[in-house]
Amino acid sequence: MIELVKRPIVIQDLITIATYISTDNLDAGDRFLYAAEATFQQLVQFPNLGRFSAFNHPAVTQIRQFPIKGFKNYLIFYQIHSKTLEIVRVLHGAQNLETTLLEEITDHEQ
Repeated sequence: MIELVKRPIVIQDLITIATYISTDNLDAGDRFLYAAEATFQQLVQFPNLGRFSAFNHPAVTQIRQFPIKGFKNYLIFYQIHSKTLEIVRVLHGAQNLETTLLEEITDHEQ
């Protein structure tokens, strides 16, 4: 089995999203965090579940995306490496995804 790796910004993403969801429903914020972790584990077991994102920039064409179970508007963006599954970001689908991911990839490589 491959190892799960989360970029540090992923923790920020999860906290920000859970806090936002919790403003309307505290239990839903908790459910989001549990669902995200369960989906991460599902991806570790079946890394090819996610589809390649249809981005144009070459730096992000190999990033896959998969929705969080029960929170379909929130997407996990990840890359598969030889021994790891790396979670790059967790984002709402209405965001400017390609730009946000390009910024993360660029910042991470520096």
